[in-house]
Amino acid sequence: MSHAQPLTPEERLADAKKQLSLPHIVVICGSTRFMTEMAEADIQETKAGRIVVKPACDMKSPHEAWPDPVGAEGLKARLDDLHRAKIRLADEVLVVGDYIGESTRAEIAYARSLGKPVRFTHPAADSGV
Repeated sequence: MSHAQPLTPEERLADAKKQLSLPHIVVICGSTRFMTEMAEADIQETKAGRIVVKPACDMKSPHEAWPDPVGAEGLKARLDDLHRAKIRLADEVLVVGDYIGESTRAEIAYARSLGKPVRFTHPAADSGV
C-alpha cells in the first residue's frame, strides 16, 4: 500500500489558487528608477487580466515614512523580505527596465531558483543576468 506524499507549501498554494480560480499573478521587479515604467507595466498586465504586485516604495526618493537613514535601512530590509514574498506568491516575474542592478539581479536569481518564469520588458537586459 503506497501513501501519497504530502503536498509542499508551493503545491498547496498552487492548488489553492486553482480552487479559487485566481488569475495569473505577475510580480514586477526592477530598479526603482523605473517606477513610471512599472506603473505602465501594471496597467498593461492588469488590462491583460493578470493580478499585479510590484514595489510600492521608492527608497531613493524622500518620503516622511523614511526620514532618517537608520530607519530607512531597517525599512529597506523589511521591504526586501516583502518583495521576496511577492515573488513566492507570483506565477511569473516581469523585469522592467533596461538596467539590472545588484538587487534586481538577486531577485531574478531567487525567482529562477523557485522555478518561476522571468520575462523582461527589455529582453537584452536578460543577457547580463
